Amino acid sequence: MKTLLILILLLPMLTTSAQRIGELAPEKLPETFPVNSWGIDFMFGEGGFGLGTFYRYNFTTALTGFTDFSVSESKDEKEVEYFDYFGNSTVIGKKNRIFLMPLNFGLQQRLLENSVTDNLRPYINAGIGPSMVVTTPYDYEFFSSFKKAQARFTLGGYFGIGANFGPDKANLLGLNLRYYIIHFFNNGVEGLKNRYMNDLGGFYLTLNLGIMY
Repeated sequence: MKTLLILILLLPMLTTSAQRIGELAPEKLPETFPVNSWGIDFMFGEGGFGLGTFYRYNFTTALTGFTDFSVSESKDEKEVEYFDYFGNSTVIGKKNRIFLMPLNFGLQQRLLENSVTDNLRPYINAGIGPSMVVTTPYDYEFFSSFKKAQARFTLGGYFGIGANFGPDKANLLGLNLRYYIIHFFNNGVEGLKNRYMNDLGGFYLTLNLGIMY
């Protein structure tokens, strides 16, 4: 009976001690990643394949500044590619190949920082900057056509949504869906004969591979 009475008297003290221990248990802090990132972009778009490079700097755990440069091909939506018996391709009426070379500066805002695990870091991003558009004559072989290349400059940019993956603090792996806007306010560039394009760009699915330091 005495033992039972002692347990009853001690129970409130044990409960209070347990609550205090739980209250003092620290919450897990969010991961802190290196502020610098550099890497390569592999781009897959409506006009074909592209390559790029980027540099990022983390101002805070949620806000990142970046600059990137890429090279990709653009095509007129009216283009139709034909293949002969030997597998050679041709586009009837095509006058020029068109290459987009935008240089962008922008910001990347992380989303759901306190709600989603650091293994998945979603974000939105947007950039703006000068864009060089290079045309080469389609009648020439691909590499030799650059001897006849012509360049024009305009303003461009993009906005997108993406995510970085994994807890690794040395290597960067990410995926970004972007919509590029590159517009000429006067005569555009001639892809098909007598058909000028003022609006270039479009959607690109971009795989980001890089290092953080």
